Amino acid sequence: MSRKKGRIGSSFDDFLKEEGIYEEVTARAIKRVIARQLDALMEDQGLTKSELAKRMKTSRAQLDRLLRRNCRTSVEII
Repeated sequence: MSRKKGRIGSSFDDFLKEEGIYEEVTARAIKRVIARQLDALMEDQGLTKSELAKRMKTSRAQLDRLLRRNCRTSVEII
């Protein structure tokens, strides 16, 4: 008896929506991706946080909040 490979049940996105946390989880994932990209940029270009904040026309404190993995900075602020 052969079984077709395929999806069983709903998608992970559907699960998150059913739990009412889809937007929160998506926003947190976006923030983490942006933070990793900024970390990589700083390393590649040898930038300090102060230099990057100046280029972004923001404060170092705001950049620090963005780079902290456990901080709940809103994606809209970014």
